[in-house]
Amino acid sequence: MSELQGRWALVTGATSGFGEAIARRLAAAGCHVAITGRRAERLERVAKEIRSSHRVEVATLAFDVRDRKAVSQALTEAKTVVSKLDILVNNAGLALALDPVPSAHPADSAQMIDTHVKGLLYVTRAVLPGMVERGRGHVVNIGSVAGHQVYAGGAVYAATKFAVRAISDALRYDVLGTGIRITNVEPGLAETEFSVVRFKGDQARASAVYDGTQPLRAEDVADAVHWAVTRPPHVNVQSILLMPTDQAAVPALHRRKTGT
Repeated sequence: MSELQGRWALVTGATSGFGEAIARRLAAAGCHVAITGRRAERLERVAKEIRSSHRVEVATLAFDVRDRKAVSQALTEAKTVVSKLDILVNNAGLALALDPVPSAHPADSAQMIDTHVKGLLYVTRAVLPGMVERGRGHVVNIGSVAGHQVYAGGAVYAATKFAVRAISDALRYDVLGTGIRITNVEPGLAETEFSVVRFKGDQARASAVYDGTQPLRAEDVADAVHWAVTRPPHVNVQSILLMPTDQAAVPALHRRKTGT
């Protein structure tokens, strides 16, 4: 039997990208999953596919992690599931635009801050006390290489991912002695809907980000999460900085010439 057989995980932002891949990877290992997202129709489709493929229980919770009241209401209503959670994956996130601070749209900045920082805290505060009470649990936060290295036009996005790293590091002090583990998984360049969302539907501009490179896939990040949560209970993988071989640092990419 898998180490995850019959356990429960909550994965936020599971309608696409990393979150969807993580939910599928955990379910493939026999883990029941509660998945959240803003797109209710997409959420139900993912849930149906996971149930069919992996024969596990799947709960769907449609809410925006930025909305504190919606988070509280949804997780209170799902208390039967929340009371069984062994794993929380705080994945919900996005990047918006690539503008210098003076010209960045305040709404874009607010959405990134509210999602990556406030939303992560809202969900963690709702779930973590139960884990502490039960004496077991694992919180996995999805950060970014941008939590280590800044880049032009990415001030606010990087600031939020620096915050995710700081929250993850501080949480380990908060739960020391409880048996709870905290992991921060920090991917580099990865091809998902990330760039399409960042450039607000400009597919050509989004595709150019990856031209000539072999970026990470969502499944690579899911594998890292699965590995971290299946270590023996006395082992806490504090962070995983996961980069494609074609990327040495945020601005250092190896791009192959077309046709090579």
